[in-house]
Amino acid sequence: MTSLRFAIFYGAIFAMIGVMMPFWPLWLKSRGLTAEELGLVMALGIAIKTLANPLVAGIADRRGERKRIIAVLCFAAISVFALFHWTQGFWPILAITLMFHAIWSPNMPLMESLVMQTAKSEPIDYGRVRVWGSLTFIVGAWAMGQYLEDGTIDMVQWTVLALVGVTFAAALLLPDFRIAPSTGGRRPILEVATDRTFLAFIAATALIQASHAVYYTFGTIHWLSAGHSEAAIGWLWAEGVIAEVILFIWGDKLVKRFGAARLIALGGLAGLLRWAFTGYTDAFAALLVLQVLHAFTFGATHLGAVHFIARRMAPEVSATAQSLYAAVVMGLALGLAAWMSGKMYAEWAGQAYYAMALMAGLGALIAYALRRRN
Repeated sequence: MTSLRFAIFYGAIFAMIGVMMPFWPLWLKSRGLTAEELGLVMALGIAIKTLANPLVAGIADRRGERKRIIAVLCFAAISVFALFHWTQGFWPILAITLMFHAIWSPNMPLMESLVMQTAKSEPIDYGRVRVWGSLTFIVGAWAMGQYLEDGTIDMVQWTVLALVGVTFAAALLLPDFRIAPSTGGRRPILEVATDRTFLAFIAATALIQASHAVYYTFGTIHWLSAGHSEAAIGWLWAEGVIAEVILFIWGDKLVKRFGAARLIALGGLAGLLRWAFTGYTDAFAALLVLQVLHAFTFGATHLGAVHFIARRMAPEVSATAQSLYAAVVMGLALGLAAWMSGKMYAEWAGQAYYAMALMAGLGALIAYALRRRN
């Protein structure tokens, strides 16, 4: 029953992400934003995690709570996201984006911490719980792609808003598993941030996950310019996550077989190949093959990261460790890369993927060096 409640939350939040990630840039473009403005809005929305996640996580670790904090944040996110309906122009959109992501972003690392800590006392297979999020991402991306063949872009905003509301309802169903509050002399953030192995892990995963920046920000726009339809693009996004689903089903076995650090290194190597060839060709048949590598570039990297944190960091600082990972890797690093991707895409178009390939390759090297430390 506990696994089911976790699966429902993952399903709700990733259905929202499945609609927003591929198609939110199109909504922003419909509001008149240029490529550089769009890249900056996406970048700062991601980067706000750097401030918000550790702040909220510190409160969570000091209180030993997860569920109630997640529910409050989800409820607040509904009101903030609704403001987009009345928003036009770069500065108002940027302001609402920052407010929304500051409230929304802490939810995922708090959830990951809740699942992994609960799994220490109950029989929970993280990969098989998390896979339901990947499945709903597929449905969201595919369904919105189909709708946008003939529908209006405003439906993206209304659908995301509705799914934020569903996520709040799912948060109310989460188990109220409490963790012993942090009582050490040092703040949780200092204990985590002074672990050199953890910092090397952060560098590796930051490079690999940030290498998705061009894909996340301009993938849909670029493929439309190459002549692919919205429905075909929705399928490409969904296909990548289908591959991720298959990997998550076997996730725990892969971690036991290869170790967390080697999984992260494998994700970086896959990124080197994926982005190099994505920059080389826009042929649909080639993209169908390359999207399978999302199982490794995101899936293996994330799976390795969650297990690395759970094994290395003490439970009483788990939310802070998970949130620092999300803040730096999926916030600061991805945000900077998204900002740079706006400049690179404006100058080089699809060849901006080559820079992403180099980042992923470097991340693989750092992760491989950590293979004996977890």
